[in-house]
Amino acid sequence: MNETTGSAFDLVERIRRRAPEFLDLFTAETDDAFDTAIDALLEKLVVHLEANRTLYKDLNENALTSIVVLGLNIPGLSASQEKYSNGHVDFTIEANHSIPVRKKLGEAKIYDGPQHYFAGLEQLLGRYSTGREGRGVLLVYFRKANIAGLIQKLRDQMDSELPLKQQGATSDHVIKWSFKSVHAHSCGENLQVGHIGCNLHTE
Repeated sequence: MNETTGSAFDLVERIRRRAPEFLDLFTAETDDAFDTAIDALLEKLVVHLEANRTLYKDLNENALTSIVVLGLNIPGLSASQEKYSNGHVDFTIEANHSIPVRKKLGEAKIYDGPQHYFAGLEQLLGRYSTGREGRGVLLVYFRKANIAGLIQKLRDQMDSELPLKQQGATSDHVIKWSFKSVHAHSCGENLQVGHIGCNLHTE
């Protein structure tokens, strides 16, 4: 092994130890691998918001989402707020210089009951998504108590009503207080949505 090769391996090992999320993102060659890398980043941001919820208790939906967008802008990844896709999307996540294009659209809501929640899901799937994007994100800020119970009620209602042409029951997500659903889309394919809960209850 020559000195150059050794140095390259050393660099990769240092990145793996110090910034595993970046390495996972940089090496993602499939949509599933990209989703996994983004999940790790989103979980860190949700944990940050929860740990600082007393500082953020007066922030509105747009301000909370701006914190998420800022945290998602890392080398290899671009995140933006209110980018246009048949309307102004709450947040858009794109892998830089990726072929094929790897892009995720996200809708953010402060939880205000199931109907308000389903309206956000309809915006994401019925208006913003073209079908070319990867798994969508519905990021929900809960300021009410009992996030675990509210998430379970949402899942139960979705599994009962199957909104937005939901295909079967919801499934567990790797992130706590979160789940996934699959929906038939007008593009002719099924699209997956990750529903991410963030506990901002302060009372």
